[in-house]
Amino acid sequence: MAITSQQQLLENARALVPTLRAARAATERERRVPSSHIDLMREAGFPRLMRPARFGGLELGFSELLQISVELARGCGSTAWCFGLISIHQWILATFPDPAQHDVLDSDQDAVICGSYAPVAHAQAVAGGYQVQGRWGFASNCDNATWALLGVHFPVDPVTGVSPGPGFVIVPRADYLIEDNWQTVGLCGTGSKNIVINSPVFVPAHRRLTYAEAASNLPPGAQINHNPIYRIPFLAAIPVSIAAPAIGMVNAAIEEFLEMAGARVTRGAVAGGGRSMAEFQTVQLRLADATAKVDAARLLLERDLRDVERCAAQGIAITLDQRLRNRRDQAFAVKLCAEAIDTLYAAVGGGGLYLSNGIQQAWRDVNGVAKHISLNWDAVGTMYGQHVLGLPPQGQY
Repeated sequence: MAITSQQQLLENARALVPTLRAARAATERERRVPSSHIDLMREAGFPRLMRPARFGGLELGFSELLQISVELARGCGSTAWCFGLISIHQWILATFPDPAQHDVLDSDQDAVICGSYAPVAHAQAVAGGYQVQGRWGFASNCDNATWALLGVHFPVDPVTGVSPGPGFVIVPRADYLIEDNWQTVGLCGTGSKNIVINSPVFVPAHRRLTYAEAASNLPPGAQINHNPIYRIPFLAAIPVSIAAPAIGMVNAAIEEFLEMAGARVTRGAVAGGGRSMAEFQTVQLRLADATAKVDAARLLLERDLRDVERCAAQGIAITLDQRLRNRRDQAFAVKLCAEAIDTLYAAVGGGGLYLSNGIQQAWRDVNGVAKHISLNWDAVGTMYGQHVLGLPPQGQY
């Protein structure tokens, strides 16, 4: 059956939840999303979500990505994390110059692109493009990728005498190695390993996108792909791709908590022995607190995405106030999710120590999401505070 609508994609995501949940422990042990999950996502049509229509995509937006990611994370948070990046990297690719899009998608429209955004290397100008080498960390889903999106500092333009600043290059799988360093306490299944280029490799000039271009309302590829979703500034929306899984993980933990609380009879010898867990007011309050926080997190993200998608559709420039509000809300939504899972996990008891317990895995994974620099509340919250206090915001927005 041809995938033609968001509703079909959402139904496919819900149908995959039991399969992903059954494989969740194995995904964590293997420290990567299995290639079979990527095949399932392809069959479900997920890589088409944000891809340009001229390459067989559906050109749907960030709101749709949020819905699907939340559902997939009910089955496996790491798989949902990688789904979000598969989708968002197709969107980023659509903002690159047209020849770069053809380089990647002509041979495989479902191409998986991994990424490491921090500009940890310096590109060297050569005839026709650049040479790059270095080591980039946290490249989630790199084992399944055929291309890598890497952050670099670009050299001064010899004609203008001005540096374009940092940005992205795209390199094919044959040009880099994967360093297996992903031994972590959370998000274990994301396979967020190092990308290593030991000797300089050539990158054609058209496979370049500067951060300034990505942050504009008209990056180069938006002139080719006319859908307004490609005119949304980079950080006004893309962190949702890694924030959304936290919502789904908490929702899955709530489901498991409800099953446990409904069936469990306490055995404590000190107090409360022989009573149903559901009878304790502390349990009732923790459940109310967690559900309210995860609902609030989702509502914040949905509001912000609707706002920037509306502006893009109407040709209205997305303001600095909107960008920084969205950055605040992306981080605050994850903060709410971390507080929600902490609240639930505190009520699980000794059973939560077992690795077979899904709530403890969600506790580790959601707190892992909160450690991402793009979603770190201390960093993003202070940046927003600087802005509203009239100071120059220090950070990425």
